[in-house]
Amino acid sequence: MHLEHVPLLDVQRRLYDLPRGGERFRRYVATLTGGGDDLELPLTLMNPMGKAHVPALLDALLDAGAEDEGAAAVAVAAARLAAIDGHLRTAIVVADDAAGGWTNRYLTETRHRFDPKNAEVKRGWAVALAWTGDPVPARREVRRAVLAAIYRTLHVRRFGWPRTLGEMMLQEGRAAVFAGDGAPTLDGEELSRVRAIVDRHRSRRHFPTCFACLYGDAAAESVGYDPLGLPARAGYALARAEARRAGSSPEEALAGDG
Repeated sequence: MHLEHVPLLDVQRRLYDLPRGGERFRRYVATLTGGGDDLELPLTLMNPMGKAHVPALLDALLDAGAEDEGAAAVAVAAARLAAIDGHLRTAIVVADDAAGGWTNRYLTETRHRFDPKNAEVKRGWAVALAWTGDPVPARREVRRAVLAAIYRTLHVRRFGWPRTLGEMMLQEGRAAVFAGDGAPTLDGEELSRVRAIVDRHRSRRHFPTCFACLYGDAAAESVGYDPLGLPARAGYALARAEARRAGSSPEEALAGDG
């Protein structure tokens, strides 16, 4: 597997040196497309009209060496995925879910991870998102985000886009364990309760149901979906726990039959 990290945080940061308005937006579109008709850089989820909090996060990420962590993640992934053929580029992109509400965090995340229309994946990119609504991520968190993005994209290539809740959880559990984020976030009793609810829906493709299982009641209700009695990110926590107990590693899953 040939992996290449493309540093784009400074590209994003320089756009915010322009005043908010038409000039900045035109420059953003030109940067996104390279002046052509297709996607040149994977910046579709950045907010070109973002306020001061967006360049502030970009400055913090640059100062913290986030691009170095992205490159380090690529080196680690390339070694662990040496048996996998192909080429993939990675990048870190700031998504704005704060101070103006450019995007809904949960809906955007699900589209980014599960939507076959994802333009970046189609064009050979694995994009790790940094959110303005979160604290500035530590370097290890940046590395995990890039590793998870790499694995998620390769999982889609190998097995196709997930359609059912069970397929979404399989993809995300493996991606989390590959990235080193496999620690349980729910205790045994609560995890059993979550499993009993989620198990009833694993074969479902109904997006509101899948969403509620993955993100929990508060997120579901925030976008008008019915709650199911689940805590925050319950489906993700269960997926991680199940991936940790799987008989094969995430790398072996990619190289084998799933």
